[in-house]
Amino acid sequence: MPVMKSIMDALALTVNGEPMSVAPGLSVAGLVANLELDTRKVAVERNLEIVPRSAYESTRLEDGDTLEIVHFIGGG
Repeated sequence: MPVMKSIMDALALTVNGEPMSVAPGLSVAGLVANLELDTRKVAVERNLEIVPRSAYESTRLEDGDTLEIVHFIGGG
């Protein structure tokens, strides 16, 4: 996770119902990477809207965002 200068610089998010603080400027792709998830195997909903996988890198997180991240697991 990018280093924060101070707690005042942090963005407050809710991820899968849990509070989380991240550095400003972090993208959806950066958050998924920080959570050690594979962007090819997750779906991300931000503020009740699905984020297209093609937009993960360009979608910057904002203070107060609510995200749901679903991890797909294959098998059979």
